[in-house]
Amino acid sequence: MEPDWDALRRMPLVDWHPRARVRVPETPVARTAVDAIDVHNHLGRWLTDGDWPDSPWMVTDPGALVAAMDACGITTVVNLDGMWGEEVTANVERYDAAYEGRFATFCQLDWDRVVEPGGVGSLKRSLEDSRARGARGVKVWKNLGLGVRDGDALVSPDDPRVVEVVRHAGDLGLPVLIHTGDPLAFFDPVDEHNERLEELAQHRDWWFGDPERFPTFDALLDAHAALVLACPQTRFVGAHVGGAAEDLDRVGRLLDAAPHYAVDIAGRMAELGRQPRRAARFVAEHPDQVLFGTDIFPTSAAAFLLHVRFLETADEAFAYDPAGGVPSQGRWSVSGLDLDPALLPALYRDNARRFLGLDQAP
Repeated sequence: MEPDWDALRRMPLVDWHPRARVRVPETPVARTAVDAIDVHNHLGRWLTDGDWPDSPWMVTDPGALVAAMDACGITTVVNLDGMWGEEVTANVERYDAAYEGRFATFCQLDWDRVVEPGGVGSLKRSLEDSRARGARGVKVWKNLGLGVRDGDALVSPDDPRVVEVVRHAGDLGLPVLIHTGDPLAFFDPVDEHNERLEELAQHRDWWFGDPERFPTFDALLDAHAALVLACPQTRFVGAHVGGAAEDLDRVGRLLDAAPHYAVDIAGRMAELGRQPRRAARFVAEHPDQVLFGTDIFPTSAAAFLLHVRFLETADEAFAYDPAGGVPSQGRWSVSGLDLDPALLPALYRDNARRFLGLDQAP
């Protein structure tokens, strides 16, 4: 039967699910080459359906997760969902205390309070309280710079009030894992040239390309760098390759300028995997400042092993979605970085121990 070519030509992109026909080898992987620490994941209740804190837990069976970790070579997962107050305690009890050494809960801060009278002091006390409850670090989310407002103005990551709070985290010995901005295409016009158009159409609140409402991508990343440089006593991890996985030269300049700064690779396989030679060189150029993380949740053995394939093999043109479906972040495949095995202990484990203090007792 002759295909209906006109109907196919008019088929919406959302209905197109192409299957790659390239035949390339697939290297079997069973576990990480060395024991690994996933420094960026979500195990709590903050990102699940429902009204937090009464929403369900991201991980319904922590014991099953530990078994998957054991099978894949993951010794520890950093849980970024501690939030503040009693939620820190709930996460610490569910994970850190119940499975000693296997989880490390980070708190967050209610940054809306920074603009209130006495807000800086209140946030400092929140950090002290979270630390006392067992938090091992602080997660700073992208709403700082894109959502928190002081009147009509957005509060920038390098706002002096923010700097004072983040310096206090350093004084308390709490590392700061900070997510600034989002992929570059999220700041571009939403038109026929935007490579993340499908994703943005499904998540319209992820678009920050309106200059009347949001800063530019460059302005946000400049503020991110200014915050890091203003707090030399605080250990930082820039989430998602420092927010600029599409511009590794830019990330490298901040790493060179700030020895107290590192980045994780979490959630950026799509960006790194289409520039595998440059990405591998980036890791080799900064062997002590790049950390392993996944940011795939609910996490699974498949998610861990996908990252092993990505980091350790030279496989080409494979799906960066653990389920192998239509990729959520862009219609392309990725290739493995085939990293020098000598780089793997630092990437997988040793850098996390040093930057996040995970080799020390709580």
